[in-house]
Amino acid sequence: MSRRRRSVTGALVAAALVSALLSGCGFLGLAGNETRSVDATTLANIRGGEDVATIYLAGGCFWGVEKYMSEVNGVLNAEAGYANGNTDSPTYGDVSSGRSGYTETVRVDYDSTVAPLPFLLDLFYKAIDPTSLNRQGNDVGTQYRSGIYYSDPADRAVIERSLAQLQEGYDKPIAVEARPLTSYTPAEEYHQDYLDKNPGGYCHISPGLFKDAAAAKPDASQLPTAGAGSQDTTTE
Repeated sequence: MSRRRRSVTGALVAAALVSALLSGCGFLGLAGNETRSVDATTLANIRGGEDVATIYLAGGCFWGVEKYMSEVNGVLNAEAGYANGNTDSPTYGDVSSGRSGYTETVRVDYDSTVAPLPFLLDLFYKAIDPTSLNRQGNDVGTQYRSGIYYSDPADRAVIERSLAQLQEGYDKPIAVEARPLTSYTPAEEYHQDYLDKNPGGYCHISPGLFKDAAAAKPDASQLPTAGAGSQDTTTE
């Protein structure tokens, strides 16, 4: 933007930017719509092992959730993106409008022998208010709803059991939706590793929780049994 004169428009934009930085993810969609891509070799390495799995976690602004999950031992990759909406190739602007149906989501690729799904879900709950509907921190709207989205049908029972156990600790109903993944688009590049690039950036997750995530270890009961081919061994 030109600095030759202070226009009313420029002042309004500056005020909006300050407000957004203080209150939530917002406004940085002005930076562009670059789409992040992962090269084939990296994807092969991430997905190459039979113990590598993927889960999609939505818990408010994805800047904090991505940073938080990336700190966990056993998480191989965390990527900010948009999940379960009703349009093709959504941009940040589309999602921020609240009309696309998408929610800010973090794709988590992980080694299930080191960080099993029940363990990851327990950590996820600690980073959010699981009873808050369409809101986390200062961010409000359906694009900030909390959810767990799975691409492996075997994860459904694990997730439902985890949420049932979580509900036992609350009087208010849990507002975390659990659904199959129907669509996912990686967020623009400037959203990836945002808090590493901008250490003072907004985050609804307490910095102390990042340290807790890095030090966390699964309980013996959360680890897969030897020789088990799935994280959930129940049959229907």
